[in-house]
Amino acid sequence: MKISKLTRLGSVAAIAGGLLATTALVAQTVPDDATPAANLDLPDNLQVFGKTDPNVRKPTAIVNNAVITGTDVDRRLAMVAALNNITVTSEEQRQQLRLQILRSLIDETLEIQAAKAHDITVSKGEIDQAYARLAKRFNKTPDELTDFLQKSGSSVASLRRQIEGELAWGRLLRQQVEPFVNVGDEEVQAILKRMEASKGTEEYHLKEIYLSANPSNEQQVYAEGQKMIQQMKQGAPFEYFARTYSEATTRAKNGDLGWVRPAMLPQQLAEAAGSMQIGQVAGPIQIPGGFSILYLVDSRQVLTADPRDARLSLRQLTINFPKGTTEAQAQAKAAEFGKVTQSMQGCGDVSNAAAKLNAEVVDNDQIRIRDLPPQLQEIMLKLKVGQATPPFGSPDQGVRVLVMCGRDDPKSASLPSADQIQSNLEQQRVNLRADRMLRDLRRDAIIEYR
Repeated sequence: MKISKLTRLGSVAAIAGGLLATTALVAQTVPDDATPAANLDLPDNLQVFGKTDPNVRKPTAIVNNAVITGTDVDRRLAMVAALNNITVTSEEQRQQLRLQILRSLIDETLEIQAAKAHDITVSKGEIDQAYARLAKRFNKTPDELTDFLQKSGSSVASLRRQIEGELAWGRLLRQQVEPFVNVGDEEVQAILKRMEASKGTEEYHLKEIYLSANPSNEQQVYAEGQKMIQQMKQGAPFEYFARTYSEATTRAKNGDLGWVRPAMLPQQLAEAAGSMQIGQVAGPIQIPGGFSILYLVDSRQVLTADPRDARLSLRQLTINFPKGTTEAQAQAKAAEFGKVTQSMQGCGDVSNAAAKLNAEVVDNDQIRIRDLPPQLQEIMLKLKVGQATPPFGSPDQGVRVLVMCGRDDPKSASLPSADQIQSNLEQQRVNLRADRMLRDLRRDAIIEYR
């Protein structure tokens, strides 16, 4: 087993679904509605009549008369690679990605068609708003995101189509599925009792990529898993690989297992989770039936006060670099920035330092330590009031320093409310029914590959 540190600049938010640790399932187990191959009444010594060539790949399709062209596939592939910082290293990998993208486009087309069949459409204004929000996530204006997509070999139309599919499908689920999902009070109370009984038990918030394997291809699958981890270390997000390659039922949720206790995991995964640090990825880990790659989002003890839940009062100083700043120039300016900020005498001296450095100051009084990036969490746990972090950032996004002005430590941990548990149970069941609905759409669709 290999454990590698991932560099992540975005904050890791707590997942509401983690409140249901006592009901979580391990992703690579057989889903409840799976049909064993034995039920198909397959012959023991079957003979294939006719010829098939596994090397023939058909990159385009017609889905219920809706055409998906090779250009659609290539533009979506370029968009996914650019937005997720993915480097396609070989023609074989490119072809594999094209097939994955094609399957995704087929599902997207089926979802939009199903929504329209129920008179659900997404307006241009709604897509515009979602596009602007997405641009903001990438620290860009909508025009800058448009320019970025075009330079990457993609197009605005491809991203807007994906946005339309996600909005239409979500609206269809709210109309056709959510009203018919019910959770009883007895179920909620049973979960609360189990959580009380588990107080103090270690649990982990994990994400997983599950890759099935057999003795004939396990070396190849293991090598593919290693390639994924290497690209993650270069900045590609774990969630992209989970959604694209994972064969677990959690792929639709970017591989998110939620909060789980060691006893709920296979021994190999429990041992790996126990040795990981927050923000690390482990794997490929061999388990019965294949390999798993784990990402540790967070850890805690059930219903026990955690220092990472401390709320901080922070002042942030930021300096930005002019365009064209080299790495060496950025390092020199960051060193000067750090020298000035480390000599500050508490938060009251921040304004003087900001004036000297021509830095921007932003205040925030409600930041939890666990909501910060993993690299900063460890620093903040050891920081005293009045002290500043070392400089952090990048040449293109500027360099920052956080100064701790106050800290309120958690006094105790409490049970989640009954409403929170009910809401999360309902969402789990909506997700299961959504998976079944999509499988039904695939089964009934007329799809012609070209």
